Amino acid sequence: MSTASLNGKRVVVIGGSTGVGFAVADAALAEGASVVVGSSQADKVAAAAAKLGAGAGGYVVDVGDEASVEAFFEKVGAFDHLVFTAGDWGRSFYAPVRDLDIVETQASLRVRFWGALAAVKHGCRIIAQDGSITLTGGMLAHRPMKGAPVVTAMAGAIEHLTVGLSMDLAPVRVNAVCLGMIGTDRTLTMPEARLKAYTSRLPLPRTGDPAEAAQAYIYLMRGGYTTGQVVTVDGGGAVV
Repeated sequence: MSTASLNGKRVVVIGGSTGVGFAVADAALAEGASVVVGSSQADKVAAAAAKLGAGAGGYVVDVGDEASVEAFFEKVGAFDHLVFTAGDWGRSFYAPVRDLDIVETQASLRVRFWGALAAVKHGCRIIAQDGSITLTGGMLAHRPMKGAPVVTAMAGAIEHLTVGLSMDLAPVRVNAVCLGMIGTDRTLTMPEARLKAYTSRLPLPRTGDPAEAAQAYIYLMRGGYTTGQVVTVDGGGAVV
């Protein structure tokens, strides 16, 4: 078989207005796809679509509201690939278990887990049967640290959801990208000493660029014989 191409395909990126999601949208456009960006803020959707240029558009979606997700996909219409990178960084995810606010903790899963599930539920009804869905997790699923049990559980839940969905939705392919420390606008506001603490022991001792991370998503869209897998982009953190 010839190598799968994104040329002429339609790619939906929820969380695509900033960070890794924006980089995925940009990379997909470079591969010849058209892109629909989804984000919770209209101004960010408009700015991202304008910056991406020809072939890009977008709609507002609140992934914590299933009705909003359903309406989003009604506007999108038929498409080929779904990428979910949305995250809610407005809440505190880092707390030792003895200090957890259970209600707040439940709310912290609203976007990253339940939002992803809602997007898959409604997106899978109109996605091409030879298409793909790519979710996003994080390295704390495999390298837990003190004071972050919920983050570890949340990242692990995405990976297990990916495996389950790959069977449930076949032949649509479902995969995930497990991200390490990527240099998005949010992470680059961290104190330099904190960033160095996270990255100094890595085989590649730096933060990753969003454009580098985006290539994992591009592969998973193009990789027609890959499903139920988690691709790690972490500068080698998994081996140290």
